[in-house]
Amino acid sequence: MVLVRQFRVAKAAWLLSAAVSCATLQAQSDRGELRLVVKDAAGTAVPAAVDLVNQSTETRQNIKLPADGRYSFKNLPYGYYRLQITQPGFAAFSELIELRSALPQNREVTLTIQPIQSTVDVTEADTLLDLDQAASARYIGSREIKDRPVALPGRGVTSLVVAEPGWTLEANGVLHPRESEYDTQFVVNGFPMYDNRSAAFSPAADADSVESMKVYTSGIPAEFGEKLGGVVEINTQRNTAPGFHGIAVAQGGSFATGGGFLSGQYVAGRTTGTVTAQGFVTNHYLDPPVAEDYTNHASYTAITGALERDFSDSDRLRVAMDRRETWFQVPNDLPQEAAGQRQDRTSADTQGQISYQHVFSPSLLGAIRGMARDVSARLWSNPLATPIAAGQNRDYREEYVNGSLSGHHGRHEWKAGVEARFGSLDEEFAYNILSYTVAGVPVLDPGFPPQFRFRGNAPVREQAVYAQDLVRLGNFTFSGGLRFDHYALLIDETGWSPRAAVSWHSQPLGLVLHASYDRTFGTPPFENLLVSASPATAALNGGFYLPIQPSRGNYYEGGFAQSFARHVRLDASYFRRDVSNFLDDDLLLNTGVSFPISYKKATVRGVEVKVEVPQWGRFSGYLSYANTIGVAQYPISGGLFPDAGSAALLASSDRFPISQDQRNAARGMVRYQIVPRLWTSWSASYSSGLPIENADQFPDVSVLVAQYGTQVVSKANLGRGRVSPSFTLDASFGAQLWHREKRAVTAQADIMNLTNRLNLINFAGLLSGTAIGPPRSVGFRLRTEF
Repeated sequence: MVLVRQFRVAKAAWLLSAAVSCATLQAQSDRGELRLVVKDAAGTAVPAAVDLVNQSTETRQNIKLPADGRYSFKNLPYGYYRLQITQPGFAAFSELIELRSALPQNREVTLTIQPIQSTVDVTEADTLLDLDQAASARYIGSREIKDRPVALPGRGVTSLVVAEPGWTLEANGVLHPRESEYDTQFVVNGFPMYDNRSAAFSPAADADSVESMKVYTSGIPAEFGEKLGGVVEINTQRNTAPGFHGIAVAQGGSFATGGGFLSGQYVAGRTTGTVTAQGFVTNHYLDPPVAEDYTNHASYTAITGALERDFSDSDRLRVAMDRRETWFQVPNDLPQEAAGQRQDRTSADTQGQISYQHVFSPSLLGAIRGMARDVSARLWSNPLATPIAAGQNRDYREEYVNGSLSGHHGRHEWKAGVEARFGSLDEEFAYNILSYTVAGVPVLDPGFPPQFRFRGNAPVREQAVYAQDLVRLGNFTFSGGLRFDHYALLIDETGWSPRAAVSWHSQPLGLVLHASYDRTFGTPPFENLLVSASPATAALNGGFYLPIQPSRGNYYEGGFAQSFARHVRLDASYFRRDVSNFLDDDLLLNTGVSFPISYKKATVRGVEVKVEVPQWGRFSGYLSYANTIGVAQYPISGGLFPDAGSAALLASSDRFPISQDQRNAARGMVRYQIVPRLWTSWSASYSSGLPIENADQFPDVSVLVAQYGTQVVSKANLGRGRVSPSFTLDASFGAQLWHREKRAVTAQADIMNLTNRLNLINFAGLLSGTAIGPPRSVGFRLRTEF
């Protein structure tokens, strides 16, 4: 009850009581724990070296066991692992271990002096496929995270996710899973985050603190709800041997960019403490509307801490705190820079988390967890802003709690759980129109009021209950789930979400076939929702008003995974999504402020293919391709549309390509280990170009040139209604400068956009504004592990 009072969830007492009786672990989905004990033939503990590898989930962990020969590998993605144990004087031991339950799996290994002739040598290639894979989930491992190119500040995590087929980036690092907008859910160490996590909206996650990632776009477990365009699971908890371990990263590069990351972890018996700090400064934070990159400075600070204690083999408690804040400017276009405009923004995120789990029996585990969080954002403009001066101050506070149990029985791995979120939303927004024209041509609706001010607040109430089961019958794997959501923010809605998936595998053929169905209930984003859904805002739009409803979707997917030559994996899938009340947003000119909207309905379909070589001799790499088509239908609900010529769209029933409709996208990377301590990687990406909304309604081209410059306008194909295709070629070089036991110093140099191509992301759209990708740039990273 202390936890309940702390998070002010007395109204959810019925949910908590249900959790005690019928819940399942909602920590991190599809993650287990391996508890290992290593002894010799006499039963004496052996402090051996352990190597745990799963190629299908990009997991590789190396641990030197303590003197008691015991260790718990936590937060391991489900799948098959090659366990290898070595110790001088003993025969090497290897075996294949399968993890399919959240319940800890105990394994005791006895090392022998002489090798046993009947021992089967297990290799990493035996883990290339997940034979129970029921959907196209993708994994991003620690090596890929460590060796990632030095991305723009604040985009380390998104740059890793977008390498997967079906994920694209729009302006300012906004992720679009299968062309969904505002519909990406981040789950960090088991806690779901439903707000927009791109650079322009919230402080970024520290990519250097991330240990592993998993992304879903289909076959989504019933425990996930609300934001289901795509789910990104992030695990920051590392498995390390007893004692102190640290990571220090210093990096810098073009655009006067510099930053650092420092992490320390101390393991003493059953207690683990972790503290991290990070910061950066840069003169290129957001994607600017012009090639000159005016007013684009930013700085960022973050500090986090976590303490975990295993009171026994059955009880674990974890407490964590997190504080992040970003200060940045909004880049100007040419007339704004000439006028002397300056727009400043801040975003901050403060949160505290607590979780407790208890193993009731070898087949039953329970957990309860809670989080208190505050997310805020501000915008202010100087008196020289043009054509519009905007101001914003919004704050979102939430208290989140869930209770859960998980268990297995026979062929079943079942889960069920409940969660509740209680919070408040406060918004202030104002604008002042200084000019309705640019170069004498109207860009704002002359009938729009010159001034507007809004202030509002509303409570947030969300609850959910779910249950799911996974059953394996021979070569078949079946999973099914059902989720119920209740959402109350301005409107009161409920939704049932059945989920189902099936897979069949043939180990001799190295083949997995899978199919899935997901019913989704998606809640509107809270960023500027009160302004967007206000009748006062509707009056500005000519009185046209439709409330923003939750989206409801049906997701279908079929695909396969095939291994070749024990080193190559091919994944391919076809999908279709039918969504009513399809969520999107519209950007208020060049202010960086956007408002949630929805269309009547949308359909997205496509094909995704990825060929991956996790490791083949000195080579590793991948090649991916996605072809998607997304079409939506008016009318628009919500939003703020002062743009000239936009009024007719609010009541239109036309069909059109959605703003993030990237028809063709391809990415590839190859990494070569030149010598044991020196490597290089080369990567390339191609995108066919996003739509330009209402290109036929644009003013004279000379006005566009005056606003954005000739270079930018030349990359917009107004006749075709799309921006020109983009292409980037990047190169990285890395070297291990020093290594001794667990201590190492590595250096990395990156050249991004080698050809210095001007890549236009969005152009002058009603919904997306104008943004260009970064020019050729360099980055350097020095990483020390100790």
